[in-house]
Amino acid sequence: MSDSNIIPKWLSVGLIPLMNLFLAFCVSGLFILFIGENPFRAISVMIKGAFYYPGAIGYTLYYTTNFIFTGLAVALAFHARLFNIGGEGQAYVGGLGVGLVCLVFDQHVVGFLVTILAILGSVIFGAIWGIIPGYLQAKRGSHIVITTIMFNFIAAALMVYLLVNVIIEPGQMSPETRDFASGVGLVQIHILAKYLGLDIAMSPLNLSFIVALTVSVGFWFLVWRTKFGYEVRSLGHSETAAIYAGIKVSSTIIIVMAISGGLAGLVAINELLGVHNKLLLGFTAGYGFTGIAVALMGRNHPFGIFLASLLFGALYQGGTELDFEFSSITREMVLLIQGLIILFSGALAYMLNPLVERAYLKYYGNYSSA
Repeated sequence: MSDSNIIPKWLSVGLIPLMNLFLAFCVSGLFILFIGENPFRAISVMIKGAFYYPGAIGYTLYYTTNFIFTGLAVALAFHARLFNIGGEGQAYVGGLGVGLVCLVFDQHVVGFLVTILAILGSVIFGAIWGIIPGYLQAKRGSHIVITTIMFNFIAAALMVYLLVNVIIEPGQMSPETRDFASGVGLVQIHILAKYLGLDIAMSPLNLSFIVALTVSVGFWFLVWRTKFGYEVRSLGHSETAAIYAGIKVSSTIIIVMAISGGLAGLVAINELLGVHNKLLLGFTAGYGFTGIAVALMGRNHPFGIFLASLLFGALYQGGTELDFEFSSITREMVLLIQGLIILFSGALAYMLNPLVERAYLKYYGNYSSA
């Protein structure tokens, strides 16, 4: 029996990621100390900025929503041993689906139906942008990493062309469309709370957060409770065994990339239907790339992804407060902290595994012999 089968999940999934996170914060603290600031005060300010001040939780959960979508997108591909790093482009093109649906129908169809169609548009357009690299991998042998990187750039160029030359609102210089019609969009939570007689501080948090939680449950059911999920996980463990078991590898890869792209495309509903109410450049803001770290840190499980997304959401929101409170801690320093967490949770995710395994086995062996 291998060590990985002996080590319990509470160590590999629970304790080790926390240890990686602790190391990232320790190194970050050293950098903060080096520039002459108190790292403990900085952490206190970050926590208050993310959870304590009025509206802070709303902003944190708003960022969390985007990371849930992109984290799930990356995780599903990981389960099939596909490294989809095209979440940024898939989210961007998902936004194009939202924008086109709203611009075409919002003057003729009731707002609620337009919103539903726009959500479907984000999934379909994101899925199309995921299918193409999936097809190239499955049928032509193109490496999924290369093609998804290329499609990120293609998506960015496509959006620039369309927003500058085709669907820009006439008479303005800013590359964005007109506002969607009144009634189109996802209700923000603080507005919904007022209808229920509750007083919640204003924030961009909207109903897409509920969509993200629902999709997370659906992800768990799909991967661990369906025949297709079993095929995906089998492919991820061994393509040769999957072929021997009669699994259609090419079809599975294409479907996985379609679903992965659709999940990433849902970022657009949070940004465009929940906040901006129009299609504009740069709304993805790197969420697709951060989703890779979220999936790694969450061990490709929806519950772990939610916790990792909450962490990065707190870093985004709390980092803004750090930049405001400290003159010497700039936005670049906040990005450094985020980068260190990505480094320890991603590239160095398994660095502590041998140490923890030896300690556990030593204790386990002594405890068993006693």
